[in-house]
Amino acid sequence: MTGWTEDPKLFRERVRKGQWRGSTAGMCPGYVQANLVIVPRELAFDFTVFCLRNPQPCPILEVLDPGDPVPHEVAPGADIRTDLPMYRIFKDGTLVEEREDIREYWCDDLVGYLIGCSYTFEEALVRGGVPLRNFSQRKDPGIYISNIPCRPAGPFSGPMVVSMRPIPASLVPKAVQITARFPKAHGAPVHVGEGSSIGIPDLRRVDFGEVPDIREGEIPVFWACGVTPQVIALRARIPFMITHKPGHMFITDLRIEDIASW
Repeated sequence: MTGWTEDPKLFRERVRKGQWRGSTAGMCPGYVQANLVIVPRELAFDFTVFCLRNPQPCPILEVLDPGDPVPHEVAPGADIRTDLPMYRIFKDGTLVEEREDIREYWCDDLVGYLIGCSYTFEEALVRGGVPLRNFSQRKDPGIYISNIPCRPAGPFSGPMVVSMRPIPASLVPKAVQITARFPKAHGAPVHVGEGSSIGIPDLRRVDFGEVPDIREGEIPVFWACGVTPQVIALRARIPFMITHKPGHMFITDLRIEDIASW
C-alpha cells in the first residue's frame, strides 16, 4: 500500500488522528495542495468577489456550501475542520489562537474556501528542470508582505503577500513559462529581481516561512501567495476568519495535471 506521506487520503487520516502537525511541504507528491479560508456567510459574497478580483493570490479551487465541511469536488469524504495540520483563528483583526482542529468553532453559518497553493507549482518547476532548494529540503519558502495593493471588495482590503524562490538566472524564463500553466496555483510571478520596489528591502526579514538561501547567479522571483487573506484579516480587522497556519495546507485528491491550463 502507498505510504501515508504519499497518498492524500491516508495523509488526511493521519492528520485527523493528530499524528501529523508539521508543514505539508513535500508531502503527497503529485497532488494539489490548498490554502483554507473560512468566513461567516454574511461575509462570503464579499470574500468571493475579493477572490475574483485578486485571482493570483486567491485562486479558488472550491467554495463549500454554508455549514458543509466536506469538499465534495476536490476531496470527497474529507473534512476541512480536522484534516489540516494546524489552523488559525482571527477575531476583529487579531490572531487569537492556533489549534489542531476547529470543530469547536464550526456552525451552519460558516463558508469554506479552498484556494490554490504554490507547493503545487514547486513540484511542477522541479519536474520541468528548475531546481528549488526549499523543495528538495522540504522547507517553506520565504514569504513577505509586499506593497502591492489588492483590489478591495467590501471589508476585504490590504496588501498582497508574496512568496520568493531564488532561481538560476538562465532558468527564470522557464520558471515563468511553467508556472503560468498553473493559474489555480498562483500562476506566473508577480515580480522578478530585487524586492525593494515591491516593499521588501531585506529578503532576510521574512514575515512567514524560512529565510531563503540565495546564491551567486540566482535571481529572486516572487509569486502571489495564499497567505494574503490572513494579512487582510489583520489589516482590515475582519470580525471573524479561520485559516490554515502558513505551510500547513489541505492536501486534495486532485493531481497536479488536473489544474494545468495547457
